[in-house]
Amino acid sequence: MSRRALVQHRPWLALSLLAGIATPFLDQTAVGGLWLILIKASAVGFLAVYAAQRTRGLRAGLFVLALALAALGDAIIEVSLAAGGAAFLASHIVAVLFYRRYSRPEPSVARTWGVVILLVTVPVVSWLLSGEWTIGLYALGLGAMAMAAWLSLFPQWRVGLGALLFVISDWLIFSRMGPVDLAPLPDLLVWPTYYIAQLLIATGVVQALRRFRR
Repeated sequence: MSRRALVQHRPWLALSLLAGIATPFLDQTAVGGLWLILIKASAVGFLAVYAAQRTRGLRAGLFVLALALAALGDAIIEVSLAAGGAAFLASHIVAVLFYRRYSRPEPSVARTWGVVILLVTVPVVSWLLSGEWTIGLYALGLGAMAMAAWLSLFPQWRVGLGALLFVISDWLIFSRMGPVDLAPLPDLLVWPTYYIAQLLIATGVVQALRRFRR
């Protein structure tokens, strides 16, 4: 799809891309405070509007809510890490409820074992990186979200990959808190991996839901 067609037919997706690309650059400029928070939150916020516009039904509404809670988390985490984490945890829980409604009927043995390992690994690595048991508890929700995404009917090269990138983004954040110094990777990669994750998840889910309706 050309850039002109994107703007004409997917305006909310185009606005999300604009905000997502602008955020890391504006973070290094004089733009700050409330304006930067609003621009940052709008990147995923516009994805929520895009999903709401392109889908229908209560099930799809759960996915829109998950994106909206993530956008809320993007905003308030700039003020309070605990409050922002709570919003993201709520987003993960809603996402799990959504993905469970589209579970694969008979996942392969390899996929089943893979997601079980993922569910265990995510909180353990999060705790080791951060040194905080509360982060490990939060990461149970993060791991459950990733597991549910991989066990769902949605395309794995988009939604599953997006869930893994979300995990990596959070791991980079957690590395700032604990004994493992990964600098300068967190400063360079936290936002790109997070936004690309949400973009892949949103577009993958929306396109699949529209296909399921046919």
